[in-house]
Amino acid sequence: MSSSTPQSPPPSGAREAHPEHPEHLGHVVFITASAAMGGFLFGYDSSVINGAVEAIRDRYDIGSAELAQVIAIALIGCAFGAATAGRIADRIGRIACMRIAAVLFAVSAVGSALPFALWDLAMWRIIGGFAIGMASVIGPAYIAEVSPPAYRGRLASFQQAAIVIGIAISQLVNFGILSMADGDQRGEIAGLEAWQWMLGVMVLPALLYGLLSFAIPESPRYLISAGKVARARKVLAEVEGDHVDLDARVAEIDQAMRREHKSTFRDLLGGRFSFLPIVWVGIGLSVFQQLVGINVVFYYSSTLWQSVGIDPTSSFFYSFTSSIVNIIGTVIAMVLVDRIGRKPLALIGSTGMALALGLEAWAFSAPLTDGKLPGTQGTVALVAAHVFVLFFALSWGVVVWVLLGEMFPNRIRAAALGVAASAQWIANWAITASFPSLADWNLSATYVIYASFAVLSIPFVYLFVRETKGRALEEMG
Repeated sequence: MSSSTPQSPPPSGAREAHPEHPEHLGHVVFITASAAMGGFLFGYDSSVINGAVEAIRDRYDIGSAELAQVIAIALIGCAFGAATAGRIADRIGRIACMRIAAVLFAVSAVGSALPFALWDLAMWRIIGGFAIGMASVIGPAYIAEVSPPAYRGRLASFQQAAIVIGIAISQLVNFGILSMADGDQRGEIAGLEAWQWMLGVMVLPALLYGLLSFAIPESPRYLISAGKVARARKVLAEVEGDHVDLDARVAEIDQAMRREHKSTFRDLLGGRFSFLPIVWVGIGLSVFQQLVGINVVFYYSSTLWQSVGIDPTSSFFYSFTSSIVNIIGTVIAMVLVDRIGRKPLALIGSTGMALALGLEAWAFSAPLTDGKLPGTQGTVALVAAHVFVLFFALSWGVVVWVLLGEMFPNRIRAAALGVAASAQWIANWAITASFPSLADWNLSATYVIYASFAVLSIPFVYLFVRETKGRALEEMG
């Protein structure tokens, strides 16, 4: 499934949607925001587990290694969901794919809130992960396909904005539920423990996502591929306006799909057993994005702060403030990425992350006094954690996805993106699964490892990553 229609010049008689024709923009924004609910659930489901980690450890009396597998196992579902979403959407449509994801999100929420044992909690998390993987693919693709060309870039940013807002809202909900339970993650509220409510509340946005899918149209690109040209014309009129030559637009989309090269794994090989250099660069970007340890913040930050003596309520509050910083950094990246370029922004982010992670390592090297970090080190740890999130969000959090969408030649773009995304899920799993055991071994040394990867990313970007700012996709070779 291609994520966008090639942006060739409008055919004769057609006029591109433009700011002077904004009559349909409100409707398009509603459609885009509705589709971006999948991104919201992506962020929400990915990080809501942060509030339940210690309660799950206590409830099932498990060690760090087992706990890590329960937390990380959702990423297996993510990988399968991302790998299959495109094919599902091409067979039954983008809207049907959204509805499947909404059902899976809702089922996962209810199942995770009412587990019989550890094994079925893990199963529900895999199902939720599958929905995350689907949402990570179908949202951006659908938004690109329904957006008027003049607004496509700005509307595409809705997905990333929705993800970081979902992360923040999940931490706010966790904080509110914990407060209702008097700071006890296993405190009872209406017959269920607090952590069960944290995981179960996701059923509400999942239902909203499902309902919104009935209020938005099918992608015109899919409709044309399915031979439903009349419906495609109607949708194009809704999103691009009556001033557009609809017959010409239908013909343009149809021709673009016929010209597309379906890239395969074999196209990525530069030798018998080796990828092309550009594919290795994409894999490197994906892996470095995860190896700096960013998902430790979103999966384990509450546990981390409690391990150095911060009370549970405050630890949840700091998780929420980190999410707000994440939103701020993402907005900064959206403003700067087309102004100063992808490569400079990545280098700035790597430098800032390396310094912040180094300070974290220093702070956590201090011996605990009465189960707490000394005052100076505790303050440095908190500030450095937020600085780390800020520099990640304003750089690698956005830049990597922009680069992956632009850096590959047309003939291999789809397959190369699939390989790079798979590498990212694998690296994400490695960091998520290893952190509890590494933290038990030596928390300071763990942050030294993450800081080292941030440092190594600097020469990697400087030497191997090409700037794509201002270059047409057809120029990538």
